[in-house]
Amino acid sequence: MKENYCYEKLKKLREAHNLSYAQMAKELGLSTSYYWQIENKTKNLYYSLAVKIARYFSLKPDDIFYE
Repeated sequence: MKENYCYEKLKKLREAHNLSYAQMAKELGLSTSYYWQIENKTKNLYYSLAVKIARYFSLKPDDIFYE
């Protein structure tokens, strides 16, 4: 499923940078639980947050969130 691929890619990217859920959430100005819910598909990922995540990794949102 395309959607699951995007979230898996986000998780792998976070892990490749040796970041925990808590560290990633802090970098993005989010609570740990909110970030965890995004990665686990229980919260919606809004475009502005997708842009913020991509910028953190020096990528474009399409590089992470589109197959």
